[in-house]
Amino acid sequence: MAARFMILAGRTRRLLLASAALVPGLAKAQISDSSTDTTLPMINVHIGVSPLGGGVPLQKWPTAVQSFSAQDLTKQGAADFTGALARQAAGVNLQNSQANPYQPSVLYHGYELSPIQGTPAGLSVYVNGARFNTPFGDLALWSVLPDDAIDSFDLVDGNPVFGLNALGGAIDVKMKNGFTAPGGVLELQGGSFGTIAGHFEYGKQVGNAAAYVDISAARNTGWRDAQGSDIKSAYADLGWRGSAAALHINLIAGNSGLHGPGTVPVEVLAADPNAQFTGPNSINDKYLRLSSTLDLQLSRDTSLQAVLYYENIWEHLLNGNGPNDLPCGDGQNLCQGGAGGSYSTAAGGGIIPQYLPNGNNAYGQLNLNTTNTNGYGASAQITHKGALGQLVAGLSYDGGYSTYGAAAYDGALSLSTRDYYALPGTGLGYPVDEPGNVPVNVGLRNAYYGLYATDTIDLTKKLSLTLGGRFNIAQIALHNERGYDPNAAPGGLNGSHYYQHFNPSVGMAYALTRAVTLYGSWSVQNAAPTPAELSCASPLDSCALANFMSGDPALKQIVSQNFQAGLRGTFVVGGLNFLSIQADVYDDETRDDIEFLQSPYNPQGNGYFSNIGSVHRRGGDLAAQFDSAKWHLYASYSRVQATYGASFIERSNSPNADASGNITVNSGDFLPGVPKNLIKFGADYKITPRWSVGFSGTAQTGSYLYGDAANLDKPLPGYALINLNTRYSVTPHLTLFGDIDNVTDQRYYVYGTYSSVGGVYVAQAPNYSNPRSYSIGAPVAVTAGMKLTF
Repeated sequence: MAARFMILAGRTRRLLLASAALVPGLAKAQISDSSTDTTLPMINVHIGVSPLGGGVPLQKWPTAVQSFSAQDLTKQGAADFTGALARQAAGVNLQNSQANPYQPSVLYHGYELSPIQGTPAGLSVYVNGARFNTPFGDLALWSVLPDDAIDSFDLVDGNPVFGLNALGGAIDVKMKNGFTAPGGVLELQGGSFGTIAGHFEYGKQVGNAAAYVDISAARNTGWRDAQGSDIKSAYADLGWRGSAAALHINLIAGNSGLHGPGTVPVEVLAADPNAQFTGPNSINDKYLRLSSTLDLQLSRDTSLQAVLYYENIWEHLLNGNGPNDLPCGDGQNLCQGGAGGSYSTAAGGGIIPQYLPNGNNAYGQLNLNTTNTNGYGASAQITHKGALGQLVAGLSYDGGYSTYGAAAYDGALSLSTRDYYALPGTGLGYPVDEPGNVPVNVGLRNAYYGLYATDTIDLTKKLSLTLGGRFNIAQIALHNERGYDPNAAPGGLNGSHYYQHFNPSVGMAYALTRAVTLYGSWSVQNAAPTPAELSCASPLDSCALANFMSGDPALKQIVSQNFQAGLRGTFVVGGLNFLSIQADVYDDETRDDIEFLQSPYNPQGNGYFSNIGSVHRRGGDLAAQFDSAKWHLYASYSRVQATYGASFIERSNSPNADASGNITVNSGDFLPGVPKNLIKFGADYKITPRWSVGFSGTAQTGSYLYGDAANLDKPLPGYALINLNTRYSVTPHLTLFGDIDNVTDQRYYVYGTYSSVGGVYVAQAPNYSNPRSYSIGAPVAVTAGMKLTF
């Protein structure tokens, strides 16, 4: 949560000191020996001012920072990175369009970061100093990140040093190693929805060398039809450190198979809450990253930090949809959108025949997408402490080469489950090649360069000034590898794009007392359009989910300005009891924001990217945390107002659309998916030294549906959830644990949009007519497990 300093996971003096000593880059906790001293802050924490570190005392830093430890990830069972953000991070909410628990979109102050193509990224992510946003679409593939191996992470506001996409902030993740996580852990758990999970980790230090390994796996069948997950990941680190240097080489490997039934019309959900709308829907990811970090002390006041990495990402998407091609009415052929539309054509230009009997409404379409990306990069910086304060200056390079292929096939949907199937003799179906839906095979190369510096200067004993800036360059090139297609937009898939921007920042921090700091800052960030967005920027050739390739006009880069101010402090209350508080307000405006709009030509899940003008995000967070030998309490409230600053027209399946199927979005309308109010709270209590119990809760007000940017319809309902947990140490090395999520079994929804009605027959609700479609959240779930340490 917002008020927590980086190492407040401990509950006693011993744990606090141990935590501070074990985490690299942090100053040791400064603990007063006097139990009556209630004015001094008990912990002197340094935060990383860049992905490579360069620690500055938090009391001198001019922006909001939320920090979390490995213990925060396991509050509710197995380690859960996005779950920890949802439960504890102020200003964060999750959306889940795919209805799979490993594929949530993370929204922070209205800025979104998703693992799913079609969502412009407003946050950057770094793992051990290397960029984690994928080169192709700036996605964050949460399912391949080994949560059990995470040592800590920060959620950082308003710092352009974190590079492209840090419009709303950055998530900076540090992994474990043999120095910070010695010993072994074996953990097993199982529970509702066929959940089986386990992980093994072991760290060992021998002299100046250390090794660490983590292997984890999880599987569940889900709470809905055609829902399930199969996750495997591994992490390994080899490290060496001497008196003036530290070197680490680490490896991340992940393999995930995720099935999500997606959103379902509300009348179908009312008849069968477990139902899917159309299928199959699956995403398979394979991920491999090799990286190395170096920390070298050049002199007493000067040090060098560097990172080098290579990664390979393979993703395959399978998506069954309702039809876009329907009978023309002549009894012989299919037309786009049915009677009155242009003939539906296959590869080679042939007209697709009417392959089902008259009156049959079981037509369907299958979309296949495959991406293979090789990413690579390097960063280096100098950190110097001197008369002009603490200066950090560095440069970075992140590059990638991706091959992307996409195709669509016409077939049929089964009447009972609405799963796609191909007619005998047609292979995967009739291959579609028509305006608005062309097959794709393209190569994309992107190169991102950054030059940055930040300096924190003490103007007085109480007042610190931080000046910073980063110059970003983005180069993106596309090359058509399929050949000429008359149905593609003019110019084909070839093109190159260049963007540059300088992002300055300035901020000040003032020590009101030795325990309380007042801060404020102004900063600029930018995000260049991704290869995916640039290749799908015209309604003439829209994209089916991840089908982002056509020869399209260039998009403008997004530029944001951020103002924020706040107050934070940590106090000692009655001995070794700690109270931390943070309050902040922010006001952001992005220019030339990018959204994924529905295609007017091929509306069955297809769309295109477009600049839509400015977006204004403003609000505030208020958070507090209390820690003692027996109690851990936290609570936060966030107000988020995300509104459009310009008017535009978009296609929508909303019942409030005009006769042409359009809605008009006006300045002041609220962004979909962003609740205005967020409340989070929780407590843990040690009944005995061996037994603890706890709970966590989240509540949020409603948010407008995706597709209702004009705010013409009622919002998606808000909700409140309560989770329970307990831990019992049978021996110092064996712990049993149990958790109950959504203990009140509340029915709630984690995403809302509109579906096109009438094109798909649904046996459970044959006369459904309401286009509102929801992704339903998980019902009550019970898990139990054991953790063995050695």
